[in-house]
Amino acid sequence: MAPLLRVTRRILVALFGVILVIALGLWRKPPELLRIGSNYAAKTVCSNVFLAGRDADEVLRNDVQAPGIWLLHLMRVSVDRQHGVVRAGVLGFIGNGLAVSRGRAGCTVIADGKLDHLAPLPASAITPRPSPAPTASAVNVSLWPGGDAVATVPALQRLLADDALTGPGMRAVLVIDHGRIVAERYAPGFTAATPLLGWSMAKTVTAGLVGILVRSGKLQLNQSGFWPPGDGRERIRLADLLAMSSGLRFNEEYGAVSDLTRMLFLEPDAAGFAHAQPLAHPIGEQWSYSSGTANIVARIVQDAAGVSTQVQDLLFSPLGMSSAIIEPDEHGTLVGSSYMYATARDWARYALFLLQNGMWQGRQMLPDGFVDMMAEPVQASRGQYGHGFVWLWGSDALVEGQNPARPFRLPPGTFYLSGHDGQTIAVMRGRGMAVVRLGLTPYSDRYSPLRLLQAVLDAAPAAADAPQ
Repeated sequence: MAPLLRVTRRILVALFGVILVIALGLWRKPPELLRIGSNYAAKTVCSNVFLAGRDADEVLRNDVQAPGIWLLHLMRVSVDRQHGVVRAGVLGFIGNGLAVSRGRAGCTVIADGKLDHLAPLPASAITPRPSPAPTASAVNVSLWPGGDAVATVPALQRLLADDALTGPGMRAVLVIDHGRIVAERYAPGFTAATPLLGWSMAKTVTAGLVGILVRSGKLQLNQSGFWPPGDGRERIRLADLLAMSSGLRFNEEYGAVSDLTRMLFLEPDAAGFAHAQPLAHPIGEQWSYSSGTANIVARIVQDAAGVSTQVQDLLFSPLGMSSAIIEPDEHGTLVGSSYMYATARDWARYALFLLQNGMWQGRQMLPDGFVDMMAEPVQASRGQYGHGFVWLWGSDALVEGQNPARPFRLPPGTFYLSGHDGQTIAVMRGRGMAVVRLGLTPYSDRYSPLRLLQAVLDAAPAAADAPQ
């Protein structure tokens, strides 16, 4: 037995040595996929801890690990609350994930894991930190959107209590009818004061910022020249970018190393990375969904607005969206493709703004007809996407070329803000209604808000005059 034990011991020692060498190699030079996962974990925890006030372990467990991606189950995070720094990695040390809170601007991924080169943010990248939950004495008893009070409708409240309608992972859902919140529901642990990530719904907000600058004369939809002359990209118009028809190459794949994940988690300059992509198609002839395009537009917006103009001055403050933040990359460009946090009620304010065709409290903020333009179908998208970063079918079209809303009786002019993991705002212009639904619902759950929308529409006429 002794020789066998010695052989076994040697094998175990050799195996331990191999594992140690591999671990050391991964620590010194982690593969890109591990770096992406680590930075994703660090960024997710950072924003939810420092913006939304949530518990770091709960965020790691429910937001990072729960969707089921095997790599993320190995993530461990550490939070330095004093310095606003979150580090993450596989088993806690492989991947070098790093995100940092930048005060009123939110959190930023530090692509190379080093803090020593992080430059101060320009004023244009700073947006307000979400307001704390109001005390009982500070609550504005005026009806939303002017105040904090809501008058809910019992029939609609009963609908929102149906888990099958609101879907798995729902965190907030509310219904607006003719300028008032008539129903709302929050999951345990979330309230009307909790800022929630909209993912790609931020793109539609970026389009709204474009509209504000078009009305002020600082931008034009037919404007071009955003690239130097020489290879044809200089002919790309702002309108082509808003229609996702620029012709620029961009791989929007999720869950692997792609242009999208590289831009968000490995590149310090998201807009610069997207701006450097070559043409893959003739300009204006092919529709291709691209988060890179939205970040190019975000930089155009900031450049046109001026270095001292902040997003809250253009949009958030006029609409009373005190919780809303679009977070910046390392270079200070707002990540207008993906990183906007706001409470459900502030997301609803933006929906109401679109329902009112860009008017707020008697002030016309968007050009006449701009919202109509946003919802005009892009021909190359086969009718599923509009000219202003909005979906016309919803992004849950499971069969290419087939509108999933066809069996439902949705009003004409309906369009959607849609984001990763089940974020949806349905803007039903033909009925003066909007439904906001936020949560953590992976695509694999196959949830669609269409049944909820139809149920709300069916119940609303009978319930409209019966607030609680």
